[in-house]
Amino acid sequence: MYTFDYLVFIGRFQPFHLAHMQTIEIALQQSQHVILALGSAQLERNIKNPFLATEREQMILSNFSEQDQKRIHFVHVIDVYNDEKWVKQVKGLVNQIIQPNAKVGLIGHFKDESSYYLALFPEWEMVELDSLKDAISATPMREAYYRGEIHTEFFPEGTVQFLTQFQKSPIYTELQKKYLADDRSNIQ
Repeated sequence: MYTFDYLVFIGRFQPFHLAHMQTIEIALQQSQHVILALGSAQLERNIKNPFLATEREQMILSNFSEQDQKRIHFVHVIDVYNDEKWVKQVKGLVNQIIQPNAKVGLIGHFKDESSYYLALFPEWEMVELDSLKDAISATPMREAYYRGEIHTEFFPEGTVQFLTQFQKSPIYTELQKKYLADDRSNIQ
């Protein structure tokens, strides 16, 4: 029925948007299980990575049915600025989830030079996607979010609810102040 036992989707999902969701939906059609490797999973927050891995899990799962949620698994990948160590970490975490002799693939889109990591897993069959949802990028969405905007046309409903709730937290206020201070200093 499925082409793969597991498809791995690597991303930061800061925040989780419609192109991410579409990718997971495609992966669920092709694979029994989907493993989301949540990048930048360290515990400190910053403007680029405002949400903890556990929060991203909650944000992502809130957009899927209970049945699909059971097929979605997560691994938390800490930033290491060495490709060899990073690949070893990702493979090690994925291997803790998969069954022996499972057919594992990697799903993704070569968006730009930052997508080079997709080629670092030659033993996993690549499911390369074309640009989805008009090439949505999380960076401008985060910037709008720090300006107090939530562009609901780019997010599934669960993400909108998560972002709305998170905006009420003191953590959001602190990150917003940092973003606005950085933004003003970049203008000068």
